[in-house]
Amino acid sequence: MNYEAQNLLRRTRKLAALVLLLLQFLSLVSAQDDKTSMTHSVDKLTYSSIAKYLDQAQGKTADEMVAIALENNGEIAALRKEAEAAESLIRQARLKPNPSLELGGTKQLGGADNSQMVEGSLPLELGGRRAARIRVAERELEIRRLAVAERERQIAAEVRAKFGEALANIFKLKFAEEMVILRTEHYNLVAATVQEGRRPPLEQNMETVELNRLRAMRETADGRAEIALLELRNIAGIEPQTPLRLKGNFENLLENLPPLAEAVQRALRERPDLQGARAVELLAGARIEQARSEGRIDADVMLGFQRMRSGFPLQGFDDAGNLRMIDSTFNFFTFGIKLNLPVRNRNQGLIEAAIFEEEAARRRREFGELTIRREVTAAYTRFQSAARAMEIYRVGVREQAAANLQVVRQTYELGSKPLFDYINEHHRFVEIENGFIDAQLETYLARVEILRAANLPGLK
Repeated sequence: MNYEAQNLLRRTRKLAALVLLLLQFLSLVSAQDDKTSMTHSVDKLTYSSIAKYLDQAQGKTADEMVAIALENNGEIAALRKEAEAAESLIRQARLKPNPSLELGGTKQLGGADNSQMVEGSLPLELGGRRAARIRVAERELEIRRLAVAERERQIAAEVRAKFGEALANIFKLKFAEEMVILRTEHYNLVAATVQEGRRPPLEQNMETVELNRLRAMRETADGRAEIALLELRNIAGIEPQTPLRLKGNFENLLENLPPLAEAVQRALRERPDLQGARAVELLAGARIEQARSEGRIDADVMLGFQRMRSGFPLQGFDDAGNLRMIDSTFNFFTFGIKLNLPVRNRNQGLIEAAIFEEEAARRRREFGELTIRREVTAAYTRFQSAARAMEIYRVGVREQAAANLQVVRQTYELGSKPLFDYINEHHRFVEIENGFIDAQLETYLARVEILRAANLPGLK
C-alpha cells in the first residue's frame, strides 16, 4: 500500500471517529430535547386525561385514604359496637347481687290459727366471686378493643397496597400517553419522507401498526387505572361515582425504615393480634380463678319477722275475771345464715377446662410470636430484594436504554439502520419503563408489608 492510500485510510478513520462522536453528541442533545418536548406534550395531555386520576396539589394521599376507610368501614364499626357492649358488661359485672324478699303465711283449716311471715336474704358472694367476675369482663373488653385495632391494621395495609397499585397503573397510563405523543411525531416524520419519495411506503405502514399498538396499550392502561380506583373506592367505603384523585409518587421508598431487630421488637411489643393472644391467655387465667371462686363456700344472710295467732276452742277467765276464748298473738324476729356447701360440686370440670384453655392460649401466643418474627424478617427480605432491583433499573437500565433508543433513532434517520431495528429498540424501551414502574410498585408493596408486619406508621 502506497503512502497516499495509507494517508487516505487514516483520514477516513478519523472522519468516522468524528462522525461517531457527533452522533453520540446529537443523541444526548436530542434526548434532552425530546425529554423537554415530552414534558410539554404530556402537560397538555395530562390536563385532559391524567388529571381525572392524579392531582399532586389536592388529591388524596395514602394516609388520607386510610383515614377515610377506617371511618367508613362497616366491619370496623360493628367491632367498635361490640367493644361498647363489653364496656356495659363490665358495669354489669361490678353490680352487687340483689337482695331477696319472701312473704308467706298460714291459716288453720276449720280454726282461727294463722300466721304471717316476711323474710329477706342478702347474698354475700364469698370467695372473691365478684372480683373474679369483674376480671373476666375486663379481659373480654380488652380482647374486643384489640380486635378493633387488629382489623384497623389490616384495613390500613389493604388500602395502602391498593393505593400503590392504582398509582402504578396511573403512571403506566401517563407513560403510554407519552409514547403515543412521541410515536405520533415520528409517524408524521416518516409519512412526510414517504410522500417525498425518500422512503418506501412499507415504513409508513409499519409506523401505523406501531402507533395503533401504543394507542391500544394506552386504552388498556386507562381501563386498569379506572378499575384500580374503583377497587380503592370499594375498600375505602366510597361510592363508585364519587370523584377520586390521588396524590403521591414512588419516591423516598428507602427512607425512614428502622433496622430489622428494632422492627421485630416493636412488632412483638405492639402488634394488636399478638396483644390479643396475650389477652386471651389472661382471660383463660381469669376464668380459672372465677371457676375456683364459684366452687368455694357461699352464704346468704337472712332476716325476718313473723306474727302468729294461736288458741284453743275453750274459754277462760282473763285478768279482769271475764270469760273469753283462749288465744293469743305472738311476734317473732327471725335471723339466720344460709350456707352453700361445695361438697359434691366444686366446679372441678370448669376448672380443668379453663386450665386447658389457658394452655392452648399460651401455645397460640408462642406460635404467634414465632410467626411475627418470620413475617417481619420476610418483609425486610422482600423489601431489600425489590429495592435492589429498583435501583438497578434506575441507575443501570433506564438511562442507558433511553440513550440506546436515541442512537438507534439517529442512525435510522441517517439511513444506517432499518426501521425494524428502531421499532425493536422502542419495544425494549417501553418494556423497560413498564418494568421500572413494576419494580417501584413491588418496592412500595414490600414497604407496606413492613409497615403491616411491624405495626409501623404509614408513609408520609
